[in-house]
Amino acid sequence: MAALTVGDLVDRLPTTRGAAPPAAPPQPEHSMSQASFATYLIGLREGLEATLVVSILVAFLVKSDRRRVLPMVWLGAGVAVLLSVGFGALLTFTQASVSGRNQELFEAVTSVAAVCFVTWMIFWMRGAARRMGGELRAGLGQALALGPAAVAAFSFLAVVREGLETALLFFTAARGAATATPLVAITLGVLTAIGMGYLLYATAVRINLGTFFRWTGALLVLVAGGILKYGVHDFQEAGVLPGLGTLAFDVTATVDPGSWYATLLTGMVNLTPRATVLEMAAWAAYVVPTMILFLRPAGSRPAAPPADAAATAPAQA
Repeated sequence: MAALTVGDLVDRLPTTRGAAPPAAPPQPEHSMSQASFATYLIGLREGLEATLVVSILVAFLVKSDRRRVLPMVWLGAGVAVLLSVGFGALLTFTQASVSGRNQELFEAVTSVAAVCFVTWMIFWMRGAARRMGGELRAGLGQALALGPAAVAAFSFLAVVREGLETALLFFTAARGAATATPLVAITLGVLTAIGMGYLLYATAVRINLGTFFRWTGALLVLVAGGILKYGVHDFQEAGVLPGLGTLAFDVTATVDPGSWYATLLTGMVNLTPRATVLEMAAWAAYVVPTMILFLRPAGSRPAAPPADAAATAPAQA
């Protein structure tokens, strides 16, 4: 009789006992089209805001015949850009330095933070766009009274917020991408924004910025909804939230994730062919009310009650 090896004995063990549970759905990956669309939009929107800030400061100094201070504006803006790039590199390094559950938690927290930032930004810009120029000119006037260093600091503070938001949004929108496509997309978005800013500053071209920020803001709501959806999945992967194996739908067997229509749907509204119930609940709970509030005309808010005519009558007598 031939001798049995340890491998033979292992092969003959019953396989019905202690069977492994079905595998959980894998972490959804960002398609190249989705990452490209989202990062281009981020670069365009945030880049134009930063470009408008710098152009307002430059125009104020040129019109007030203070061109000698212009290098301080460029210095402050340049330092802000470098700090933002460093922040993005720090996020990438931190993600690469952790693994397993800690990595899932890090990605989930940064996703939620990005959603909070982009939501605040689009609503703030909706109300502040009209008064931004006056506030910047007033602040720069005060900085000029303090000296060149204050001008550089003011320019830095005016630009760095946009830069840090861009770095955080880019990290969350492009994480998991295996190529440099998202980096190319955000670069093209920033270059487009710089071109638009130059046309607004140096030529007679006029762009309806209210309409631009309104519709790019609406698209960013969809991007943020997708980022939140991925963040929820990361929390589920880390075991913080339940329902990882409870799918709302899974059409991967009938819909090719690489098809043009699936790519278009994923790129525009951040819906993937497979998602859990909690992911979709979070997506809908964020996107629907946020979109309604953002697109609601300003005039639809309840008007203040008129003054009481009876109370004012004695004063007019």
